[in-house]
Amino acid sequence: MKKNNYCVIMAGGIGSRFWPLSKNSKPKQFLDILGIGKTLLQQTFERFEKICPYENIYIVTNEIYKDLVVEQLPKIAKNQILLEPSRRNTAPCIAYANYKIQKKNPDAKIVVAPSDHLILKEKKFAKTIKEAFNFVEKNKVLLTLGMKPNRPETGYGYIQISKEDNMQSSINKVKTFTEKPDSDLAKVFYESGDFYWNSGIFIWSLKTIMSSFEIHLPEINSLFSQGLDIYNTDKEADFIKKTYSKCRNVSIDYGLMEKAKNVYVFCAEFGWSDLGTWSSLYEHSKKDTKQNAIKGKNILTYDSNKCIVNAPDEKLVVIQGLENYIVVDSEKALLICKKEEEQQIRQFVNDISIKKGDEYI
Repeated sequence: MKKNNYCVIMAGGIGSRFWPLSKNSKPKQFLDILGIGKTLLQQTFERFEKICPYENIYIVTNEIYKDLVVEQLPKIAKNQILLEPSRRNTAPCIAYANYKIQKKNPDAKIVVAPSDHLILKEKKFAKTIKEAFNFVEKNKVLLTLGMKPNRPETGYGYIQISKEDNMQSSINKVKTFTEKPDSDLAKVFYESGDFYWNSGIFIWSLKTIMSSFEIHLPEINSLFSQGLDIYNTDKEADFIKKTYSKCRNVSIDYGLMEKAKNVYVFCAEFGWSDLGTWSSLYEHSKKDTKQNAIKGKNILTYDSNKCIVNAPDEKLVVIQGLENYIVVDSEKALLICKKEEEQQIRQFVNDISIKKGDEYI
């Protein structure tokens, strides 16, 4: 039944790889990165509203982004915004959401998803999630969505499937998880046909995920279980603040998915990208005759090819002689970086914080 369908949208990241457009005060999920008039968070919410009742959609974010969530998603109630006092990675935020949802509906089926992904085939995505909900309702498994690679990508994690244990034609038992590989290993993964990109989207029943927390992350589960009578009351915020101060930083992948024996992957295809980098945005952007992706009304390019350029509409920008570059101009910062070296942007942000302070990040 649709009333048992729940969604948890994780919206607490800082998106440092999209600096200088994405800043600590307003990360990429709250920006109209694609230039379509909606932020990534708004697109994600609308995507899941077709699958779950809007009152069953929860947003987990840092408490400093509360006003941004309220502004961008006026439809949802205060109780649907789960505010984290500090960043502790994905396992604690999922545990928090589990207990909130349990108080409302112990029979819930839950999809957990990041707030900043691009989905090109929305109808196919909705069909995949509905099929996944049906599957986890009948089977006590932890399900993740895997995307068939179309290139040896080093920016994604990979899932190896076990071909001997498939429960449906597109659902296979997970053999191994591998974090972002180097280029040689990524090529091996791509050519083998046994590896899929890890989308970071999970589907499970509430009962199955809570049982898994008890087994694999008992200390985190114990901390959040102490608030059984506090969730959805005016004492919740103080309880969460104390709980997070005791909670270790651990991802759901490392802390639970890589350890559990009942993990399966739904191998799907619906035009997915995690939009994690400027290069990934470039791949999905409209380009001019020189293969430049331009966002800004007053940008002129000369002898420049395969660049992504982002600047405010009111600023005139002239670029000459660049190829495969990222050029991003914001209110207080200008980035000019080779596309193939954009992994250094995180280091740039760290250096800026140390040398110039947080004003620019």
